[in-house]
Amino acid sequence: MATKQLYRSRRGKIFGVCQGIADWRDLPVDLLRAIVAVSILVTGIFPGIIIYALVALFMPLEPGYGTHYEESEQYSRDNGGFARTREDLKQTFENLKRKVEGMEEEIFDKERDWDQRFHEDGR
Repeated sequence: MATKQLYRSRRGKIFGVCQGIADWRDLPVDLLRAIVAVSILVTGIFPGIIIYALVALFMPLEPGYGTHYEESEQYSRDNGGFARTREDLKQTFENLKRKVEGMEEEIFDKERDWDQRFHEDGR
């Protein structure tokens, strides 16, 4: 989906410059990133980075509501997501805790087994 104006994308990796240009002209973003990386290496790392930073500085940011964090926070507040998220995290923590306890018990059982074998054979 091509936009009519050139914007830095909110979905981009580094300042959203390449993603914005790719969206603007329907180009593959990975190819564009590779071209930019090679251009930075050819022009010299310091000047290339300065040029990229200037483009990022003067290219307007894609219009839209806030950042992804603010949008997800707003969604969570509107839909009771904080409570669900807290409960999901608590359940995930409990599951991981049980797994770790099981792994510890298995390891300690093996150590006890080896200790018993060693002491039985050595005595």
